[in-house]
Amino acid sequence: MRRLRLLRHASTTATRSLAFPGDEPLDERGRAAAAELAGIFLPVDEILSSPAARCRETAEAAGLSPRVEPALIECDFGSWAGRTLADLSEDEPEAVTAWMTDPSACPHGGETQAEFSERIARWLDAQAHLEGRALAITHGGVVKAALVHALGAPPEAFWRIDVGPLALTELHAHDGRWTVTRVNASAVASAVEAVHA
Repeated sequence: MRRLRLLRHASTTATRSLAFPGDEPLDERGRAAAAELAGIFLPVDEILSSPAARCRETAEAAGLSPRVEPALIECDFGSWAGRTLADLSEDEPEAVTAWMTDPSACPHGGETQAEFSERIARWLDAQAHLEGRALAITHGGVVKAALVHALGAPPEAFWRIDVGPLALTELHAHDGRWTVTRVNASAVASAVEAVHA
């Protein structure tokens, strides 16, 4: 059985301003919050991280040494990186609507929602055939895409899931099929609960 925990990175300036991220570092509060996670995820058989600075810094602050996994990177938002959804909704309302309603739309020139979701689905399908406990430090979009795929939900369900900084989602794979066991939970509370279970 594969037990997979997906941890969203700690906060950054972009997450606090609801902006599309680039490759920004953690902010001071995010770094301090990640440091509170030191030692609580062990034992674990494998630790993975997106190559993004904010994920690697979350791991470092928590005292973890992950293997970088390129598939765990957030969606490529192209020219929208660094801009807020509010600003884009005002400046490019048709583009934002197209992006949120058509999975094949790519108004920012980066990755379409369909391409992004397929990338995460391939990674998750491969994980379903592995054994052991894994922790993956990644992004809100990756967690949302993984949940949609694990549940076999329609693509529009992506927009109905919220994943906060340092939120923990847990999936278990049995015979290649995923069961969702925890969503958007406090990482600290979840780890303490697991230790006492």
